[in-house]
Amino acid sequence: MIDTDAQLAYGIFWAAYALAFVVFFYMVKRLVRFLPLYGLRTLFLAALVALLLTPVESPEVAGWWIPAWLFGGYEMILGNVDAAGRAAFNLGLAGLVMLLVWVLDLVRYRLVRR
Repeated sequence: MIDTDAQLAYGIFWAAYALAFVVFFYMVKRLVRFLPLYGLRTLFLAALVALLLTPVESPEVAGWWIPAWLFGGYEMILGNVDAAGRAAFNLGLAGLVMLLVWVLDLVRYRLVRR
């Protein structure tokens, strides 16, 4: 079992990661304003969300989640293709979900603009 200090560090990590993501997302959102098409802007932002916020469960500690891009990259460098494949599967699944959300947003945008 993980001790209290490790649990606190885990919570602090996710709080800092979430805060950093929100700041980074709004900075990127301001940068892509120049793109002419609404669909292109939102597709880029949806891909960013799927890439950076997809978690994968740690094989070492049950119930602990790690950003999939970080875990997958680290395991790929170490040569553990099975674990990197699990992270890639989670990223692919999150990408499909965000693609569905993106399509629904485009439908909403089209209906509102009429």
